[in-house]
Amino acid sequence: NEIQAGEMVEFASGVKGIALNLENENVGIVVFGSDTAIKEGDLVKRTGSIVDVPAGKAMLGRVVDALGVPIDGRGALSDHERRRVEVKAPGIIERKSVHEPMQTGLKAVDSLVPIGRGQRELIIGDRQTGKTAIAIDTILNQKQLNSKATSESETLYCVYVAVGQKRSTVAQLVQILSEANALEYSILVAATASDPAPLQFLAPYSGCAMGEYFRDNAMHALIIYDDLSKQAVAYRQMSLLLRRPPGREAFPGDVFYLHSRLLERAAKRSDQTGAGSLTALPVIETQAGDVSAYIPTNVISITDGQICLETELFYRGIRPAINVGLSVSRVGSAAQLKAMKQVCGSPKLELAQYREVAAFAQFGSDLDAATQALLNRGARLTEVPKQPQYAPLPIEK
Repeated sequence: NEIQAGEMVEFASGVKGIALNLENENVGIVVFGSDTAIKEGDLVKRTGSIVDVPAGKAMLGRVVDALGVPIDGRGALSDHERRRVEVKAPGIIERKSVHEPMQTGLKAVDSLVPIGRGQRELIIGDRQTGKTAIAIDTILNQKQLNSKATSESETLYCVYVAVGQKRSTVAQLVQILSEANALEYSILVAATASDPAPLQFLAPYSGCAMGEYFRDNAMHALIIYDDLSKQAVAYRQMSLLLRRPPGREAFPGDVFYLHSRLLERAAKRSDQTGAGSLTALPVIETQAGDVSAYIPTNVISITDGQICLETELFYRGIRPAINVGLSVSRVGSAAQLKAMKQVCGSPKLELAQYREVAAFAQFGSDLDAATQALLNRGARLTEVPKQPQYAPLPIEK
């Protein structure tokens, strides 16, 4: 009778679970682990604590699961504190407007859709369009920036949350980061495709709690959720099993709240509260470029802008395959470096005009000189943001 919502419980087999449904006669529990060892009539014990995970600098360079247990075979975690997975986002008074740049090392992003520390910028696109590549390049780019950092307030720590990905993909990512010496300032939280749905649902919140340690201790962190579509699917699976009423696309009614309470925790803190920041780059996978589906529209409305990737551009060799027309950064321009702002003001407009004119240019060949000049310049401008993978550039280049 005394159990709390969101409390951790333990089964006789040692498997843990979380209480999600509290009813008069029973308690609905989702299980973190294998359910095969659970038998009817087993004793279930309360732990008396809400789900929490380890946090702190001891986590850097480690790969952990959604409960913060190391899965990289390098032993237990050293000195660390524990933080609750579900906490309220900072209030309005505790925040400050975004004003410091968060460099990704990608020309197309830093010039046309700049991101600031404390911002939430969605990366959206179909499968195999390079969404994860943008996120990884951003982590790799912090290597050269962190090596130049003179104080803790300039360093940017990275948290990468892999939700529902293949284990081979996560292993590949660990290898890329360790080869580039980027693991030393990164934490990887992995809830792979073979993990139960409750762990895939929990992983983003666990990663966020680890990132909040830096935000609340006057440091800066970047968190990447790859991807939130799979978290929503895992949550739908759990909700239907808990007999909660389904809504649009069979998602439960609170699927918007699932993502909003997570992404609101990314913030730039005021000077009075330490001036730390947590920047979020959530990833959403669309089906056939449909950004008007339920989950994509939800996350677009929660975030401060989006980077749209398109299959067509990817196959035309424009990589990163960013559609500049659909991509926006609602607060990032305030954080852009002045020199960058001067250089990049006109190209965005010219690219927009080029796309408009290019659509009509294929119908006729007799174009006036001004239109021809616009087409020529637009074609050249399209080539400028192209960049190979895993090769982020310093800001001066």
